[in-house]
Amino acid sequence: MFRQFLIFASVPVFTLSFCLPAVGQTPSLAEMWELIQRQQSQIEALQQQNDELTRQIQNAKVDQQPQPGYQGVDETPVTAQDTMAEARSSETPTPSNTSTAEDPGFNLYGHVMLDMGYQRGQNDPDWFDVVRPTKLPSVDDEFGSDGSFFAGVRQSRLGVKSTVPTRFGDLNTLFEFELFGVGSDAGQTTFRLRHAWGELGDFGAGQHWSTFMDIDVFPNSIEYWGPNGMIFYRNVQARWTPWSTPSGSRLAFALERPGASGDRGRFEDRVELDGIEGDFELPDLAAHYRYVSDWGHIQVAGILREIKWNDNLDDGLALQGDELGWGLNVSTNLNFGRHVFRGSVTYGEGIQNYFNDAGADVGVTVNVGGDPSRPIQGEAIEVLGAVAFLDLNWSERWTSTIGYSIQDNDLPDGSSDTSFERGQYALFNLLYHPAPNILLGPEIQWAKRDNYGSFSSDDLRIQFSAKWNFDYSATSN
Repeated sequence: MFRQFLIFASVPVFTLSFCLPAVGQTPSLAEMWELIQRQQSQIEALQQQNDELTRQIQNAKVDQQPQPGYQGVDETPVTAQDTMAEARSSETPTPSNTSTAEDPGFNLYGHVMLDMGYQRGQNDPDWFDVVRPTKLPSVDDEFGSDGSFFAGVRQSRLGVKSTVPTRFGDLNTLFEFELFGVGSDAGQTTFRLRHAWGELGDFGAGQHWSTFMDIDVFPNSIEYWGPNGMIFYRNVQARWTPWSTPSGSRLAFALERPGASGDRGRFEDRVELDGIEGDFELPDLAAHYRYVSDWGHIQVAGILREIKWNDNLDDGLALQGDELGWGLNVSTNLNFGRHVFRGSVTYGEGIQNYFNDAGADVGVTVNVGGDPSRPIQGEAIEVLGAVAFLDLNWSERWTSTIGYSIQDNDLPDGSSDTSFERGQYALFNLLYHPAPNILLGPEIQWAKRDNYGSFSSDDLRIQFSAKWNFDYSATSN
């Protein structure tokens, strides 16, 4: 800029040195006016050149400026698949033995979410803001009086993804938390681990979606827990994917952390059962085959597991035992224009803890006329689950979801009148996406519980949610 000023300022001096008459001569008025006109024309021409030079310099700075690795919120139009079923954003990329990332990448994502609503019935207060048939009353007024307002932010989530190129392929990692307390923290707003996962080439290890499940069955709903008849389980595992395609088709096998629960049924208060303790010597073996096409996808998954328990009481009874748990899960997404059908059917024995909401894996059956040291014995419970939901994407701004799910258990004869036998779940919503990464709307939810006895209970809710997504990425050059 200083150099431009010197050039500009030197023009009058330079011009006068050649155009003025020699010293001692007095120019006429006409000569002076002609000189001024020439200088004005030169100044205007130089000003135009200066403006053009300034514009070129500015454009050169923009073109040469390095692009930042830090990127803001994606401003692309949003559909229901983009903003509603965010669980699917955590799905592991298709494994690859070749590196596709040029530089290491880092992605920070998540959402802040408010849920509030009113329930007509009652349920376990530790699960006040979700719809779970197993948490509905098993007897009249088990949880007090009907009708309550609920509100919370427990669906809020924070996750970190990274990609690092290596000579073995891309190393992908995922670390994700939410605020939904379970277990000893049930009912609390507290950090809870969702995923802790790493994948390199064909191999992955950590905590992630079970290989037995299909996360794409989860509908675009705002109710947190989701369809009870769906296989939905984040499990610790080591996974091998020997075959996959860029479109998402794959074959995968996994060794997963074992576990199961038992229902003592009408023998709940018997001290002879106090010494029963689970003994899980082998991991669960899960596998799935997934085929992806333009019309959607289909996935067939299976699982085998040993369920074993010991009797640690020295009372003359031999109540130890073991059962084989097994299951088959067939799931699909079918595209109908902009709309999507999501469905699954699952059948097996002793696989209840892989379901989204179910009872015990093992029940009690009476050993009539058998060994007197084994008056009762454990039995893997037969189970059937089904999911059928339709996601309706009316436009980029308006979406709806409607659907139904059921989970039915064939309980053994030792079950009690309060044992959970069947659960049903349904919902309908109309959701508005006013801008990218924002979701607002109401949802009507219904659930029913049927016991092994004649008792049943149900609940009807209306929920309103507001969800604010964020997603930032960075690369390291």
